[in-house]
Amino acid sequence: MTETVVTDAKPAPAKKAVPDTQTVTAVKHWTDRLFSFRCTRPSSLRFRSGEFVMIGLMTTDEKTGREKPLLRAYSIASPSWDEELEFYSIKVEDGPLTSRLQHIKVGDKIVLRPKPVGTLVHDALLPGKRLWFFATGTGFAPFASLLREPQTYEDYDEIVITHTCREVGELTYGRELIEGLKDDELLNEVIGDGFWKKIKYYPTTTREESPKMGRITDLMRSGEAFRDLDVAPLNPESDRAMICGNLAFNLELKEMFEEYGLKEGANSDPQHYVVEKAFLD
Repeated sequence: MTETVVTDAKPAPAKKAVPDTQTVTAVKHWTDRLFSFRCTRPSSLRFRSGEFVMIGLMTTDEKTGREKPLLRAYSIASPSWDEELEFYSIKVEDGPLTSRLQHIKVGDKIVLRPKPVGTLVHDALLPGKRLWFFATGTGFAPFASLLREPQTYEDYDEIVITHTCREVGELTYGRELIEGLKDDELLNEVIGDGFWKKIKYYPTTTREESPKMGRITDLMRSGEAFRDLDVAPLNPESDRAMICGNLAFNLELKEMFEEYGLKEGANSDPQHYVVEKAFLD
């Protein structure tokens, strides 16, 4: 005889799926303030190298107790052809998002809104001969994407990358990426043997001693940067530029560019230079 047990218990409700989640595939900590990570890429995501998306983590609303995404704008550091997405981030101890994001591990889920936007794209610049990238800190991220984009080398005769950080270790991500470009099979088809003739890398530090000390804006005003690089000062006939740094840096460079005769562009109005306004270091 089989005993039948009657219960009023109801099955637990299924956990609600979180939309737009991607899986972390790799994490690397570069310093105690900087890290990068890679994640899966939505099959529907199409973007131009240099654009950014909103990414983040789920958090609990203190007032309602409900789960909601906490999102911030992050430049995509991987090129448009990459099968995964890469991001480069600062760690802020009391930052609402980065205080948690810095602890992610392989297999964790992040929220990613697949709607890329941004001004640091080739379409926002008029044709030119030399392309400058000006970055501070993690503002190097969109240039990590553009430096691995074949179009960058097809459109310009020369690429100049300036990267200003406080300490030497904060330059490591960019330096290793640039050094690795010469072994990139896809780029070798475009650049060929003249890699270091095509690319000029100019890293500087402002606090820790390094081979080149100083803010890039000061080094440009004194003419030292142009002498070191063996190039003429910027001019609207040949030079194009992209800026991604803290607000003060962006404003100072914009003022300098106007003195050089360069005009700011946008997706709808290509000009001599563009600035990523969404970035805050």
